Amino acid sequence: MSEAGTRRRGRGGGGAARRAARTAVSFETARYIERNIPNFEILNEEALEIIETNAETVLEEIGVNFVNNPAALDRWREAGADVDDERVRIPRGLARKLCSTAPSRFVQHARNPERNVEIGGKSLVLAPVYGPPFVRDAQGGRRYATIEDFRNFVKLGYMSKWLHHSGGTLCEPTDVPVNKRHLDMVHAHMTLSDKPFMGSVTEASRAQDSVDMCKILFGEDFVRQNAVMTSLININSPLTFDDVMMGSLEVYASNNQACVISPFIIGGAMAPVSVAGTLTQALAEVLAGVAYSQLVRPGAPVVFGTFVTTIAMNSGAPTFGTPEASQVIYGAGQLARRLNLPFRSGGALCGSKLPDAQAAYESANTLNAALLGGVNFMLHACGWLEGGLVSSYEKFVIDADQLGVLHRLAEGVAIDENGQAMGAMREVGPGGHYLGCEHTQANFKNAFWLTDLLDYKPFETWQEEGAQDTVALASKRVAELLAQYEQPALDPAIAQALDEFVASRKASMPDAFV
Repeated sequence: MSEAGTRRRGRGGGGAARRAARTAVSFETARYIERNIPNFEILNEEALEIIETNAETVLEEIGVNFVNNPAALDRWREAGADVDDERVRIPRGLARKLCSTAPSRFVQHARNPERNVEIGGKSLVLAPVYGPPFVRDAQGGRRYATIEDFRNFVKLGYMSKWLHHSGGTLCEPTDVPVNKRHLDMVHAHMTLSDKPFMGSVTEASRAQDSVDMCKILFGEDFVRQNAVMTSLININSPLTFDDVMMGSLEVYASNNQACVISPFIIGGAMAPVSVAGTLTQALAEVLAGVAYSQLVRPGAPVVFGTFVTTIAMNSGAPTFGTPEASQVIYGAGQLARRLNLPFRSGGALCGSKLPDAQAAYESANTLNAALLGGVNFMLHACGWLEGGLVSSYEKFVIDADQLGVLHRLAEGVAIDENGQAMGAMREVGPGGHYLGCEHTQANFKNAFWLTDLLDYKPFETWQEEGAQDTVALASKRVAELLAQYEQPALDPAIAQALDEFVASRKASMPDAFV
């Protein structure tokens, strides 16, 4: 933390803020994952070189479109690219050279410094679902999301031990005007949680509002020198960078805030059906996007993103948790590491309409691939349902519980004296049991990961307690968590300033629902 940042974190509120902090309830959050296991590498050196060469060929010969953005075209022209109308053809090696100024890892600061996260290297930061217009719960079924739903998901994320990040658009609150809802969403992340969060990207002015609100929360000097937001910049695959996403990228990059630059690909529709072809296109798109961020501001933090699903060729519907999507995650992770960039992919993705067996299988396939594939920032880690159309309350807590498995797997296998357990084997000997031995007594509390949700009771006990399935248990847990929620302390002066900013911005424009 910079000296200026250290000074700034003590802003205004004084004694009232300190008293609030002393009386606040803080929910346990696990530190972001630091892998002690190797990454799975699916591509050999020859395959990687072919994909990298082909991606450079795509940039040089086919090019990418930067639409409705004359300033972007000017930047590329000055950098040495061939600009024809809105098509930008990037000479071989230029994009890779520009990408070299992007940091290999960065810290995203939370308003609670204990919940800062490092993105890059061997880390894995878990963030919840992003973007659905609908929500679902056991009581109300499937319905349009509201701002109350959004706030509930922020609270659930804050209280979830294994989530490190509050995320961004946890659901789209359709009861708030389109041009104002970003203010309520960012405000909720800032005030209802103290974990790191994402900014708005639906228009450049909304990205600027997010930056301005962060200046209130963290202080202008601190924001200037540190990443306090990570925001999702999707590329319109194939090979198109629209002015809305690029406008938001320009705001964030110029303010030294991090962007996840991510192709949005449904294989067979928005990229070739082959894994190698999809990886080639994705790499070309990321190279162009990251390079552009560095044209805006060299050194701006970025993340190499991929979001890839496959398609059911008999219906055109997106499919999730498929082996081909996992192959893309593994391959893209290798390509990101060769560029020395943090990597985003994965999540608890599924196409199921309910938090059922299909949802579980598909989600587990993607979660495990992301862990083994070296993902550093995992969006959609919990709550995703119905191909991203629905944020599910029950699936949110089911997925959040299972994220604990990733933490344990990432620890690797302890081979120290305690891990070898030779004393235990000597103590028990042939024909005995380990339940009461000294080694078990010393380690039983933390020897095995234990769910906070799933049922392991005997059949008779389970039946006596109502024979509840996992969805019923999850619905009960949602209610318990929301009933237990207590807002994390925030300096009253900062809280008031945020309230006033949101009120002022809303009053400055008429409602718009398109």
